[in-house]
Amino acid sequence: MSARSTKITPISGFPEYLPQQRIVEQHFLDVIRSTFELHGFPSIETRAVEPVERLVGKGGDADKEIYGVHRLAGDDEGGGPESELGLHFDLTVPFARYVVENAGKLNFPFRRHQIQKVWRGERPQEGRYREFTQCDIDVVDVGELSGHFEAEMPLVMAEIFAKLPIPQMVIQVNNRKIPEGFYRGLGIEDVAGTLRIVDKLDKIGPEKVAALLVEAGRTPEQAQACLDLAAIRTEDSSFVDRVRALGVEHPVLEEGLAALSAVIETGRVAAPGAMVADLRIARGLDYYTGTVYETQLVGHESWGSFCSGGRYDELASDGKNTYPGVGISIGLSRLLGLLLGKGLVTASRKTPSAVLVSVADEASRPASVAAATALRARGIPCEVAPTAAKFGKQIRFADRRGIPYVWFPDAGEHGDQVKDIRSGEQVDARADTWQCPEEDLHPSVVAVEE
Repeated sequence: MSARSTKITPISGFPEYLPQQRIVEQHFLDVIRSTFELHGFPSIETRAVEPVERLVGKGGDADKEIYGVHRLAGDDEGGGPESELGLHFDLTVPFARYVVENAGKLNFPFRRHQIQKVWRGERPQEGRYREFTQCDIDVVDVGELSGHFEAEMPLVMAEIFAKLPIPQMVIQVNNRKIPEGFYRGLGIEDVAGTLRIVDKLDKIGPEKVAALLVEAGRTPEQAQACLDLAAIRTEDSSFVDRVRALGVEHPVLEEGLAALSAVIETGRVAAPGAMVADLRIARGLDYYTGTVYETQLVGHESWGSFCSGGRYDELASDGKNTYPGVGISIGLSRLLGLLLGKGLVTASRKTPSAVLVSVADEASRPASVAAATALRARGIPCEVAPTAAKFGKQIRFADRRGIPYVWFPDAGEHGDQVKDIRSGEQVDARADTWQCPEEDLHPSVVAVEE
């Protein structure tokens, strides 16, 4: 039977990493997960699909990007809503459903972290994918949710960003009640529609946003007032006076100003410089009702937001109880895609192995395997050379992968030897006692200077 060559056509929007890039991703995941757990957020995982009727209407423009799921052989048996399934476009909507389904088994306020793939059928481009990983934390309660949780979310993220080898991150915070009350004070009734237009500021600029607002029925004066509000950005609570100076009054506006001021002041004390009040942040998803977050890399603002979220009071309900919540999410694939694509972060090697155990000849391979087994038993990652090539070739094999040490069984008068191939130093060693330097034990992930 003859083999036929098959041309492989890449599918855009579904990122796959090379081993060295995957090490970077795993490092980010480890930092994110461990920090979530440090703050008491246990892990859950929800199914990949939800009924389409549950997804539609929850995500604003994301409704147009939902992937439907069906069997190639035909419709699912039994019909009904279960046969209309879609892949989740975020982790908040399935989490809300999870809370309602398991409310009797959960302790409230309930906090969780969730790191999973999500899918959106949008046009792939730099930093935008159709399949990507999100890393979420949320807190939900029954009936009422304390406002202090809205300040906790960005503080957790600020701690994560400080641990990662990335440029400075700034978390931009707003409260949906501020634009809502401001718009109502202006006489604008379509708050959600106005928010969605203002949310395009970073993409299309103020002139086009103003034109869209007028086109949607706002007066030029109303459109300009919306832009004036969105232009306010402060590192402290001075935004309150600047909003009031615009001369618009509404009770909902006052609620939003008070809530955002509390969040910003908490952040100013606990994580100086990590948060700013930015009143242009709107978040396009319809379910947000209070504080909202977006995050930018300083010096790379054109890349947009990598971490976002907000408060939602009405997303989860079982008819008897409402479960308000607040959450924030890191778009990990988006962040890594740009960091790796621009060469701003890298791993020190392409493999977890700190040691390559050489093989003098195939007859001595069992001795090499025994040495590797002894090293692994002590937590030292290693691999055995694939062939009994000349030692120079085996050293080059290790060097190409970034493996810092090569082990030579029975190479010296007193037994084994180990060579640091970076310095060239080679010394006697025993697999049951040799200490791999801590900095070499695992691959390091570092920022690359621009």
